[in-house]
Amino acid sequence: MRVRPTRRSRPRTKIRPKHAEAVPGFVIAVDRGRYTCRVDDTDVTAMRARELGRKGVVVGDRVALDGDTSGDDGTLARIVRIEPRHGQLRRTADDDDDKIERIIVANVDQLVIVCALADPPVRTGFIDRCLVAAFDADIQPLLCLTKADIGADALPEIDRYYADLDVPYVTCRPDEPIDDLAERLDGKLSVLIGHSGVGKSTLVNRLVPDADRSVGDVSAIGRGRHTSTNAVALELPDGSWIVDTPGVRSFGLAHVSSDSLLHAFGDLADVATGCEPGCDHTGQSGVCALDSLRDADGEAPQRLQSYRRLLAAIS
Repeated sequence: MRVRPTRRSRPRTKIRPKHAEAVPGFVIAVDRGRYTCRVDDTDVTAMRARELGRKGVVVGDRVALDGDTSGDDGTLARIVRIEPRHGQLRRTADDDDDKIERIIVANVDQLVIVCALADPPVRTGFIDRCLVAAFDADIQPLLCLTKADIGADALPEIDRYYADLDVPYVTCRPDEPIDDLAERLDGKLSVLIGHSGVGKSTLVNRLVPDADRSVGDVSAIGRGRHTSTNAVALELPDGSWIVDTPGVRSFGLAHVSSDSLLHAFGDLADVATGCEPGCDHTGQSGVCALDSLRDADGEAPQRLQSYRRLLAAIS
């Protein structure tokens, strides 16, 4: 009688949760497929794990990392998870047939729109487009008006132009402390955006005394140079963060709809519930319920004018 041999049972292995030892990090710079992440007080260079697929990693992302997170020279960690985002600052390439939407920074609390009151003069069109991007992303906007020492005469007009939108502002002079601005940044992740020549770089250097060295360190990642089109997060002395965006001068807004912008105007949104389906709220394509707000002389209230001015910026 042949005895059938019994199959040796395989040794039972202990199942380890996937990425059980992953540590939390905060992305502060992105450069050519390498990511600088702040882990506690250490800057760690990382790559994106293959299992993330095509999901991109941007400055401001809260991530989970595994691998070598010591931050030592030559080490490389892996970003294995991107935590849920809020406050995504986005732009669309308006001249792109595919209307590709790109996230510039994630988890933003405040968008600081830096404009000079003079030399160069205030560009309200640029401010309007920035406000559209902020309202669409549910990010608090803040106007930072520089060169108040030579452009104070322009301040009343700017105040009147944006008063009905409840947009706060601070003014900065080169000969005075910037305590008001620093107070507005406290406890937040803020993004600074502005045209060339408005004094944004000067503000960054005043807020972060070693900003020049920090920008070079976090953006080079082995190459020893700074890519000017990349956003870079810089830590303030009080532990808050600002994101400098030297490559962002304007916003493509093709991803923003009239309804999305309307959500930022709660009082107008209530009235707009009386609009016909598909109404674009411009008042030019037929009857719009918002026109019921006009006075006896047919004049639209300032807030409706402001909404439609921002609506025009989309197109």
